[in-house]
Amino acid sequence: MDKLNHYRQLIPQIISQYAEMKPSQGDIKVYTSIDLENDHYQVFHAGWDGYTRIFGAIIHIDLIADKIWIQCDGTEVGVANDLVSVGVPKEDIVLAYHSPFMRQYDGFAVG
Repeated sequence: MDKLNHYRQLIPQIISQYAEMKPSQGDIKVYTSIDLENDHYQVFHAGWDGYTRIFGAIIHIDLIADKIWIQCDGTEVGVANDLVSVGVPKEDIVLAYHSPFMRQYDGFAVG
């Protein structure tokens, strides 16, 4: 199996673990959006906490070229760490939420 197809199978497995974690308060649902045709993967919250509207991505990952681009990571452990723990090399992961200048210092790919 080529690398990108492996990542296309691995990413949904990783993010599904986070989709099972429900917020402890409010009427907030957790959604997973997987677009295999365009290589976009998301976990996001939508709902209400009292009178406050909650909506936003917890995780957003794209496959761009031959790398995993983590656009948003609101997890405690870090999706990049989860990916590394299952064998994805750090040089295949871009922390896109870091500025292009700072990526040279984060230990992952610069993009």
